[in-house]
Amino acid sequence: MQRPAHMTIELNETHDPARRSWLDSANVQGADFPIQNLPFGVFTTGSGGARGGVALGDRIVDLAALAQSGALTDAALEAAHAASGDTLAPLLACAPPAVSALRGELSELFREGGAGDRTLLEGMLVPIADATLEMPLKPTAFTDFCTSIEHIRRMAGGGPLKPGPLALPVAYNGRASSVRGSGTPVVRPCGQFTVAPGGDDYRFGPEPMLDFELEFGAWLRAGTELGVPIDVAQAETLLFGCCLVNDWSARGIQFFESMLGPHLGKSFLTTISPWIVTMDALAPFRIAARGRGDAEPPVPAYLLDDTDRALGGINIELAAELTSASGASATIAETNLAELFWTLAQMVAHQASNGAPLEAGDLIATGTVSGAADKARACLAEISLRGGEEIVLSDGSTRRMLEDGDTLALRGRAVADGYVPIGFGPCTGTIQPARFQ
Repeated sequence: MQRPAHMTIELNETHDPARRSWLDSANVQGADFPIQNLPFGVFTTGSGGARGGVALGDRIVDLAALAQSGALTDAALEAAHAASGDTLAPLLACAPPAVSALRGELSELFREGGAGDRTLLEGMLVPIADATLEMPLKPTAFTDFCTSIEHIRRMAGGGPLKPGPLALPVAYNGRASSVRGSGTPVVRPCGQFTVAPGGDDYRFGPEPMLDFELEFGAWLRAGTELGVPIDVAQAETLLFGCCLVNDWSARGIQFFESMLGPHLGKSFLTTISPWIVTMDALAPFRIAARGRGDAEPPVPAYLLDDTDRALGGINIELAAELTSASGASATIAETNLAELFWTLAQMVAHQASNGAPLEAGDLIATGTVSGAADKARACLAEISLRGGEEIVLSDGSTRRMLEDGDTLALRGRAVADGYVPIGFGPCTGTIQPARFQ
């Protein structure tokens, strides 16, 4: 299997596009979870408590059962036991070779013509349709960056940009306590906002401009010491895997309170997809990071790294679909992670650049992944505010902001010529009416 000449991130037989599984659903074109993916998650069924699993086609490999079966070697057994419980936190803390070994042995056991005992392994497969997908782990901390220059430009209304977003990946530290899994109801928050945009009169009540933000997240496998910064290469080694993120936004509350940055307008809920797609699985999709134009400042030295410049980007197609309570729908955003101004490793290195310690299980989000094209506007504020247009659904109904009963679903697929695309699973939320005291 040929790989790009500049590729320094390891590719191996688990990425082979010719590899197929004996589980037919993993071979369906367009499936999120072919055998080249093998993401980790936590699930429950009626017959057991929460436990770790790996998605394959339309099934979940029960890792607790696999760890007890004798089918794994000692090299992979440590990671399998770590992922068997009701949280993946121990798995993130495992040595990277152990996690890679588990993924490699899973790929071998479930491949067509592989060494696995099919009769034994079929007993460890749980239909995804019969399971409840849980949070993979509770994040130790949540940081939401704002790393799309196109998003920043549109939110600035076309005015001149402040130097900060061009010089560093800006961010805020969010509420880890309100990060929840896909399908969690989105209760419309209450708060203070101006009665008319730009006016002086304000009141407390249900948020009038509820919005979504199509984002991407990375889970960290290890931490750093207080007072000790890291470089971009070290930051790359801390990346365990990725997920989809919707950092819901109460725009009225957010705009009114924005003197010190986001607070109640952002802290009420952040939705994540339930599966963690490992950096191992994403290796074939690594591409060059976004360059800098002649009118843009160069990347500062502490965030500059030759390998990151060559491979810091990831080619992931992202989309958002809005569906009303009556079933009318529309795809309202189509964008790509590759358009971000900063890479994941740069975000992590910047987070630690002042000596703030990182921890295993930290969740880092990119902020709104907006691109240059109109269809790549990845939140409603970019589409409909400041004289923008309305969203038109399939039945002719329109939206400027989210209404009660609406469902917002994010999708993501990593793609590369010559490789099997892989997905991230669901990241959805349905808007419920506000709740008063």
